[in-house]
Amino acid sequence: MRHALILAGGAGTRLWPLSRDALPKQLIPVLGGKSLLEEAYDRLEGLVPPERRFVCAAERHRSVVIEAIPSLGAGSGKVGRYIGESEGRDTLAALALSCSLIALEDSEAVVGVFTSDHVIRPLEEFRAVADAAYALAEADHNCLVTFGVEPDRPATGFGYLELAQGGEGIVPLPGEAGPAARRVARFREKPDAESAAAFLAAGPGRYLWNSGMFVWRASFFLELVARYEPAMSAALGELVSHAGADDFRDRLAATYAGLKKISVDYGVMERASRDPGVRIAALPLGLEWKDIGSWPQYGELLRSDAAGNSASGEAAFAECSGVLAVSTEAGHIVACLGCEDLIVVHTKDATLVCPRGRADELKKLHAIVAERGGGRYR
Repeated sequence: MRHALILAGGAGTRLWPLSRDALPKQLIPVLGGKSLLEEAYDRLEGLVPPERRFVCAAERHRSVVIEAIPSLGAGSGKVGRYIGESEGRDTLAALALSCSLIALEDSEAVVGVFTSDHVIRPLEEFRAVADAAYALAEADHNCLVTFGVEPDRPATGFGYLELAQGGEGIVPLPGEAGPAARRVARFREKPDAESAAAFLAAGPGRYLWNSGMFVWRASFFLELVARYEPAMSAALGELVSHAGADDFRDRLAATYAGLKKISVDYGVMERASRDPGVRIAALPLGLEWKDIGSWPQYGELLRSDAAGNSASGEAAFAECSGVLAVSTEAGHIVACLGCEDLIVVHTKDATLVCPRGRADELKKLHAIVAERGGGRYR
C-alpha cells in the first residue's frame, strides 16, 4: 500500500530569529494563519489517506503538532503516526527509523517522503506527479524515485541532481503517455558558487535541484541502509523490535544518541547512484516550488513594491531597494533609509541585520548567538 511520511524535524536556523528551537519554521503560521507543516499534510489529500500519513519530527514538538493536526494522534498496532525523535541525527536516521516502523505494519509499503518547508502549487499538478512517482516505485522494486526542480539561480544552499545523458537517461513511466522520468547519474550536495553557476549554465537537461522528496519501497530502502550503513541498520533493527513496548521512547533516546549523523543524500543516495544494482529516477516538478528555507525564499511569499522591498509586519522604506523587513511585534515598526539588498528581522528578544546575498550563511551567526544567554536565543 501507499504511505506518506512528512519530515518535520529541521531546525530552520536560516530563518532565525523567527524560527527557534521551541517553534521551528515548519510550525510557524506563515501562510495566512496556517503552518508549512499543515499545508504539507493537506497537500496529500486524495493521494494517501490520513490513516497512512506519518510525520517524523522532534519528540518535544509532539503536542504542538498533534494540536495542529489532531488526526496524527490516532494510531493502530505498534506504530503511532507521529514518530518522535529524541534528538536530531540528520535525515538518514529519521528515514531509516520511520521506514522501519512503517514496514512493521506493512511489509509491502511504498513510502513517499515529503518535506514540511515547501510551498508547492498548483496542488493537482503536484498530486499527478506524485502519483506517477508511486506508480514507478511500485513497478520497479529496485528504483528510488526523487523529484527535481529546474534551477532559476546558482543556489549554493540546495543539492543538485546530475542527470544521465543519452538514451540510457530515459526512464519510462508505467502506463504513462507523457514525459518520462530521467535517470540520476550522481547527487551533488550543496556546491560552491562556481560549481553552482556551472550547473545552472549547463541547463535543466543536465542538472536539477534536489527537492528532498522521494518515493521508494520501504523494504528496498532499508536493504540499502544495511548495505551502506550497517551499524545504523543493526542499531535501528534492534530498537524497532521493541516497538510498542512501554519503554520504547527511552530505548529510542539511548539508541539515537549513538547513531551516525549523516544525511540521506550522503548516506544512501550518492552511494546508490554508483551502485549497479540500483536505479534512481528523477521526475521533474514543472510547477511552482518554493523552499522556504531562508529569508530570501520567505520574502518570495510577500508582496514587493516597485523597488523590490517587501515586509511582514509594520515597516517603512525611504530610498531603499531589495530590502526585506520583518517585525513580529505589534506597535513596533522597522524603518529603513537608503538600504539596498538587506534583510532586517525584529522579534521580541532578537534583531537580525544581514546582507541578502549572505542569507545562506546564517548558520554561522546562529552558532555564535546560540552560545549567548545559556541557549536563550536558540
